[in-house]
Amino acid sequence: MTEYVKLIFGDREYELPLLEGTEGEKAIDISRLRQDTGLITLDYGFASTGSCASAITFMDGEKGILRYRGIPVEQLAEHATFKEVAYLLINGDLPTREQLTRFSVLLNDHSLVHEDMRHFFENFPRASHPMGILSSMVNALKSFYPALQSTEEEINITVTRLLSKVRTLAAMSYKISRGHKVVYPRPDLAYCANFLNMMFDSPVKPYAIDEDVVKALRVFWILHADHEQNCSTSAVRIVGSGRVNLYAAISAGIAALWGPLHGGANQAVIEMLTDIAEHDNISQVIERAKDKNDPFRLMGFGHRVYKTYDPRAKIMKRMAHRILEKLRISDPLLDIAKELEEVALKDDYFIAHNLYPNVDFYSGIVLRAIGIPTNMFTVMFAIGRLPGWVAQWKESIDDPRWKLSRPRQIYTGPLERKYVPVDER
Repeated sequence: MTEYVKLIFGDREYELPLLEGTEGEKAIDISRLRQDTGLITLDYGFASTGSCASAITFMDGEKGILRYRGIPVEQLAEHATFKEVAYLLINGDLPTREQLTRFSVLLNDHSLVHEDMRHFFENFPRASHPMGILSSMVNALKSFYPALQSTEEEINITVTRLLSKVRTLAAMSYKISRGHKVVYPRPDLAYCANFLNMMFDSPVKPYAIDEDVVKALRVFWILHADHEQNCSTSAVRIVGSGRVNLYAAISAGIAALWGPLHGGANQAVIEMLTDIAEHDNISQVIERAKDKNDPFRLMGFGHRVYKTYDPRAKIMKRMAHRILEKLRISDPLLDIAKELEEVALKDDYFIAHNLYPNVDFYSGIVLRAIGIPTNMFTVMFAIGRLPGWVAQWKESIDDPRWKLSRPRQIYTGPLERKYVPVDER
């Protein structure tokens, strides 16, 4: 039986349906609000607005819960492969052995990119950011693979092709930007190991696969695979609502992820640590972070959704300490990061304001430790988030309640006025 919430406006009373999710979260369905009352809602940043109903990811920021298709992210990070998680997000269930084998074969079959795409890469200015290159190249894939995506089989092939090629495109962009020879994917290597080999192998110094490094990358990608209706995921859904092709929708997500307040936060963490190291001002930074009148923001601390410790940060923290110990890395930036971490976990101000180190803080440390260049950090995030974007896009196009996204606004400009010719102004 549907429950309703009463809305009184003037001398009239309206009933709005009350919806409830499987985890007990409640929402007021306002889809008929303007039609029935002439009113709209205004919610800057959409902090209290739901844009869809989704069966993919569940988050509880107050309790620090994150689950993919009902499975806690802690279990997936500990036991699953990235391919399993990608399959889970996109298809709804973990794959059987037969399904996983088939999925792996398809990923290998589609890992190469058209050789003509090298010309695109080589004509980007050398100083171009890899995220700009990746967004452009993903969009360009439609020209090389113009499938109609009208059947389930065509969609599955397009999805698998994109999941496979994005890591090849990312590694190519890095190699070409360095003026190095491109390393092609190897069918004998798994998804994560293959990417690391394409990034770091060279004729001068062959890359030695380290299973601990592979695991660190695998965990990083799993923890970033989806995160509900965040900025980039919403961009994928909004652009996709225009019924664009998958490549265009994902390209929009990559562009949205680029920002320092979203996917670029892990890069911003390293840049902040570099600034602290150069100016030896860690105590000043801590005080500025506490000053509510100072616009300075301590990157990698706190989270808009999580009001307790980010569950992904706990996992990434263990991985960061493990990989630093394993690789025996001596890095002043990592020493500063450890000192900041100690302050945040003990300081009353940080604790009271939930300014715990988040996943971006620890992931930046891990990526730096395994040799990923700082300007590639956000690209790494994009590769990890790709299965979530694809799952969200696929869910939205299959949703019978689909509508073209078209938010309203409250106009605050001037009233109607006349045009004045230029000589009379």
